[in-house]
Formats: sequence, C-alpha cells, structure tokens
Amino acid sequence: MEPPLTVGAWTMTADSTVTEPIAAAATTTTFADIAIVGGGLAGSLAASVLARAGHRVALVDKRAVYPDEFRVEKIGGQQLEMLRRLGFIRSLASVACPYDRVLNVREGKVVDVSVGQAYGLPYAGLVAMARGQIPDPSSLIVDEVTAMTCSDDVQHLELASGRRLNARLVVLATGMAGALGYKLGIRRRVLAAGHSVSFGFTIARRDGAPFDFKALTYYGERTSDGVDYLSLFPVPTGMRANLFMFRDPADPVMRDLRRDTEATVLRLLPGLQPYLGDFRVTDRVRNWVMDLSVVEGHLQPGIVLIGDAFQTNCPAAGTGVARLLVDVERLCTEYAPRWLATGGMGIEKISEFYSDRDKIAADQQSLKMARFRQALTSRDDIGWDVRRRLHFLRRSITHRVDQMRPGWLAQVRSALRA
Repeated sequence: MEPPLTVGAWTMTADSTVTEPIAAAATTTTFADIAIVGGGLAGSLAASVLARAGHRVALVDKRAVYPDEFRVEKIGGQQLEMLRRLGFIRSLASVACPYDRVLNVREGKVVDVSVGQAYGLPYAGLVAMARGQIPDPSSLIVDEVTAMTCSDDVQHLELASGRRLNARLVVLATGMAGALGYKLGIRRRVLAAGHSVSFGFTIARRDGAPFDFKALTYYGERTSDGVDYLSLFPVPTGMRANLFMFRDPADPVMRDLRRDTEATVLRLLPGLQPYLGDFRVTDRVRNWVMDLSVVEGHLQPGIVLIGDAFQTNCPAAGTGVARLLVDVERLCTEYAPRWLATGGMGIEKISEFYSDRDKIAADQQSLKMARFRQALTSRDDIGWDVRRRLHFLRRSITHRVDQMRPGWLAQVRSALRA
C-alpha cells in the first residue's frame, strides 16, 4: 500500500503510531484516495480494510489512542463471520476473552442455553485491534477536521493544525458527533428520544471465587420495572455487566443504580441472587441514554456516511456492531474500490451504497429490533402479555426437547433451510 502523499514538513512522536506536524505544517497538504474522518470502530475498520487492499488512506481522529468509554462489546454469531471475511478474526481472538456458553434465565429459572463461540472486550480494545491492522502507521493523522468542501471530483478538508487534506472520497465515521455533517447541510432526525437507558460495570464475587457460569443473560421479570435484560460476560478485566432498560431516564431508579448498584439490581431482578452469590461492583458504574435517529440530506457528491454517523442503534437490540460491519464490508470491498477505478465521485456513485440491499436490510432490521425489544419489555396490554409469555415458553420447550434429544433441533433447522 502506498502511504498518503504529503507535501510539507512532518515529525514522528515517541509513539510511532502518531504523526504530528512541526511548525511548518501550516503549508502541508496530504493527498489520499480516501479520507476517513473519525477513528472509532467504523472508521478504523474501514481504514484497515481499504489500506490492506492497496488504497492510499488517511484516517483522521483527534485521539492517538481511543479512550476507555462506556461501551464494552460481546461479539458472536454473524458478527464473527463478517470479521472473518474482513480478515480480523485472529486479531480479535488474541485480545478478547472467549466464551461459548450463555445461560439465559428469567424468573430464576433457565429458559435455554445459547451455545456458540463469542468474545468479550472493551470497545476501545476493538478500536485498537482494528487500528493495529493498518499497514502504515502514518495513515493515522492525529488532528481534527474543521471544514470540508465536497464536489464531483476532489474533496478538500481543512484540519485544526492548519494542514490540508485532499481526497477523492471522504468517509464520515464520526458516530453521533454531528457538527461536521451539520456544516454540510446534513441533519439528524430523531425517531425516538430517550429510547433506552444502558448501564455498564464490572462485578466479582466477594470471596474471589469465579462465577458458576461462563456468561449469563437475565431477563426482566416485571413490565413496570422496564428492564429488558442484564448481560454478564467475561472481559479482560473481569465479569462485565450490561443492563438494558426502557424507562424514563429521569426516574429515581437511575440514581439508585448509580449509588447502590448491587442492591438495586437485585431488587429489579430478584431471581438473580442465586446465580451471583455475594457480589460487588469493582469499577465505575456508567450509564448512557440512547436516542434512535437517522440522517437526512446525506446524499452528496464525494462523501459517504457509515455506522452511527448514518443511523444510531438501540444497545439492547444488539445490532450496532453487525450494522457497522455491513456498512464497512459493502463500502470497502464492493463500492469504494469500484468507484476509485473510474473518474469522478458524483452522487450517482454515492447513491449505490445507500441503495445496497444488504445495507438497507441491516438498517431496517436494527430499527425493527429496537422497537421489538422495547415492546416486549414494557408493553402491558393483553396482546403483548400473551406474546411475551409465548416467546419465553417457546424457547423453554425447545431447550427441553433439545436436552432430551441432543442434535434434534439442529437437524430440524438444517432440514428447513434445505
């Protein structure tokens, strides 16, 4: 891969992954095939995939090392297959905690058991893993984009340091930070304000013994509590707990969860105690209120939005990373290489990505699951009460049948697929 071509003066810091300008950097202009703005998971994965394919990539982010934050991810199922296709599976396995069995519990009883390879790790660890796969460390420019002009030909970016960056295509992967998009006339339409509330923290047994499970999901017991589920899974620092709720963010229970986490969790999920024993929270309790939103006015020449920059997700639905991976895979393996092979970068090219069937399906499924999880958790009318009971009864019966006749369920599913 050729690195981005730079005209001007540069210096390398002690951290070889960071490229910083010296005093003459105001005259520096960098040329790249693709400029990726935002170095979170979407941007870092895209930069790695495109750079390894031989494209000149410039990844712009104001942080040399992505900071620790609220999000801690569990990666499994179809997400692993997509990461395998994109070439990240070995790197993921080397930095994450593996597990292959999840107890799913409600009202103190095991509903079923999920079996399959999965991994747990902090979001910042995922980002570091993706950035570590970029062939040329100088592709990461630690700076901030302050202005951008886009056209059918070349895109011009101005950076806070005074540097300039020219590229044929800009990938906007800035997450929910919409200031740069706003300057381009891109607006965010809120579909559901305060849709869900998530809490995250790490737990351990007070006696220092390991828990009796590899991973556990405990579903809410009462609609009035607004608890969807508590997800427990291993990460490098211990046992992670992600609690997902559909409840007013101003409700006093939010304060209780921050101040007296152990007692409040057990009050909301009384059947959980036998599975945890005497436990304690070992780190800071963080929470996040999520709005569901999509962008408008995004179809413009020379620029494409991916991940949360295009549409946000409900954390409880578990579709965020999967959606992001679809965006990265379709853009970076199908569309961007083909667009770069011919002149121009007009909206007729950009629209191909937004019209992609896989992308549309992933976006729609994400919103559908967000609304389904909310209704399944908190709707108390007779229709949803019956649906909720049938949902868990069906899972429980299927699990018991599979216990009595191991492999039978897999055979039925295989026959149905055939």
